[in-house]
Amino acid sequence: MSLETCSKLVQCTFFNQHSEFSHASSKTLVSKILFPKSTSPIPRTCIHESPCLRRRNLAPVLTTFLWGILPNTRHALLLAEELELRRYTDSKEGFTLLIPSSWTKVDKAGATALFQEVNMGGNNIGVVVNPVRLTTLGEFGTPQFVADKLLQAERRKESTKDAEVITVAERSGERGLQIYEFEYTLDSTRGGMKRIFSAAFVASKKLYLLNITHSDKPESPLDLHNRMILEQVLHSFDAAT
Repeated sequence: MSLETCSKLVQCTFFNQHSEFSHASSKTLVSKILFPKSTSPIPRTCIHESPCLRRRNLAPVLTTFLWGILPNTRHALLLAEELELRRYTDSKEGFTLLIPSSWTKVDKAGATALFQEVNMGGNNIGVVVNPVRLTTLGEFGTPQFVADKLLQAERRKESTKDAEVITVAERSGERGLQIYEFEYTLDSTRGGMKRIFSAAFVASKKLYLLNITHSDKPESPLDLHNRMILEQVLHSFDAAT
């Protein structure tokens, strides 16, 4: 989803739109999805996979598992260093994540923070922070429920040719913070095939949305090295201490 979409949905009452973060849609869809009225409790879950998960998509599951046993350890730091990632922390808004060292920070209306790959603006990492009435994501629904709503929202867009959820996960962040993660593919008339990684959490009555967009076209698919980099960015998204 894009930044704009999330933004509008958040103001209306959660999660993400997937054209580039430069198209304000991520922010609006996420918000819209997470701000209806449901308050059903959420069971503690680990990783949920859509029925369409293929063998080639086992990498994200493995990375999620490894990150779960490595955070805050010397091994995690070494991995980040090897992948040339740097820590970015916004103390004012209260979030932190890893960013590819070569990516540059740019200004974009509606984005709390936006980073782009040099000479490849369509590959970007964006964070949006908005006030909400929720105290946890569980007040809205389960990760799979949110993923289903996200996919529905994507498919309703005129520019969307196809959208497919690959993985849905939940992990614990700082002080047990509930964090949802999603990966899906998006084929759009605006930029072609993309791979989207998204994460969200609620803290201090604010909704934090991470949207990572990378080109994944048949002629130049997302390679394993770049996938590992983006997955580490995804798993590093958390509240700042």
